[in-house]
Amino acid sequence: MASDTAQDRINQHAWRSWGARRWFGTASEWTDPGEGAAIAWVAAQVRGQPILDVGVGGGRTVPMLRALSNDYTAVDYMPEMVEICRRNHPGVRVEQMDARDMSQLPDNHFALVMFSFNGIDAVDYAGRQAILREFARVLRPGGLVLFSSHNIRGPSYRENLSMFLRLPRLSANPVAVGIDTARVLCNLPLATFNYLRHSRLNREFDGYAIRVCAAHKFGIVIVYTELEAQRRTLAQLGLHTEAVFGNVDEAPLRAGQDLAGIYWFHFIARKAAGAARQ
Repeated sequence: MASDTAQDRINQHAWRSWGARRWFGTASEWTDPGEGAAIAWVAAQVRGQPILDVGVGGGRTVPMLRALSNDYTAVDYMPEMVEICRRNHPGVRVEQMDARDMSQLPDNHFALVMFSFNGIDAVDYAGRQAILREFARVLRPGGLVLFSSHNIRGPSYRENLSMFLRLPRLSANPVAVGIDTARVLCNLPLATFNYLRHSRLNREFDGYAIRVCAAHKFGIVIVYTELEAQRRTLAQLGLHTEAVFGNVDEAPLRAGQDLAGIYWFHFIARKAAGAARQ
């Protein structure tokens, strides 16, 4: 069910840029404390068992997941990222594959499926549903899925061009002021161009929204989700949410907690022990 939507074309163009390939090729460690805590939460339950790493990019997550199991498979739908990951991690199984259609992978096999760095947000809502169905299919009964997604109630949802209009910081160092000024003058035209052309795709729906994101100088369009709506969607697919972490600290989110300061969530959900999807 791989697709070629406007959102696909915009996001893949951003990730093919030299800067994105360089960043993904050198990234390492956790994206945030919540990701580290979420991995620690699942670690003992999946150690030594088959792990699927979706949207692996340049291989940031390879060392942390291979520390849990050598039975490890990584996939990414960008051939450029697959090449970078294979170069960074020779000998590791890395396949080019779209998460919306992973029919090459077996049913009921993996103990953990992970899709980090809000990668699931990069496709439209229909694609997102297809990805979650594929997760439910390839997970073994009792297996866990861990993925991150942007918070529709969080700070990044309303980001706009004002963030690129900030004046250079005051400094006694004229070189620093010059660098900051050059950065504003360089980034603002591209950010403005991207914001104006991509914001035409902005839409709000019940429980989620599609919106241009400030990352890559407003160069990507992503899905933002509402926490309880995502829980319900997972439940409909036979995936019970067991914990959700925010990006700001290592504590799982509590019922009734204020989510206004959370940029994105890390969802952990379990496939029912008696469920075998074909």
